[in-house]
Amino acid sequence: MTDAVTDRTGARVAVGVERADPVSSYTITVDDGPVVGRAEFIDHPKTEDERIIFHTEVDQDFSGRGLAKILLEEALADSIRRGITIVPVCPLFGRHLARHGDEFVAAGGAFRTPTRADLSAVTLAVRHRP
Repeated sequence: MTDAVTDRTGARVAVGVERADPVSSYTITVDDGPVVGRAEFIDHPKTEDERIIFHTEVDQDFSGRGLAKILLEEALADSIRRGITIVPVCPLFGRHLARHGDEFVAAGGAFRTPTRADLSAVTLAVRHRP
C-alpha cells in the first residue's frame, strides 16, 4: 500500500491490509520486519461502503516514531481511493477527524459519527474473533 514512507527515525515502513473475518486491520512493519502496529476495523455489516475503525495500537518498543499517524493517514487515504465512509470508533481516528475532518472531506473522504449500532457491531465482531 505504501511507497517510500519513513518513520521519524528515517526507517522504512510499509502499511498493508490483513483481511480476516470478522476483524481486519491495517498493519505496519518497519524495515521489512514483523508487524509492529495495527489499526483494526470491521466493514459495516449492513452496508458495503462503510468501515468502522475501532482500535489502533503500536508495539511499545516502536513508540514515538509516528507509526500510529502513518497508519491513520494510510487508512484514510485508502478509504478515499475505495470510496468508503469511515466510522471512527477508535479515539485516535475520532480526534483526528474532529480536527481535520474538513480537509479529509475536501480531499474526497467521507466519515460519520458512530452510533450505538456501530458499537454493538464492533462488540459482536470482537466476541466472534477466532
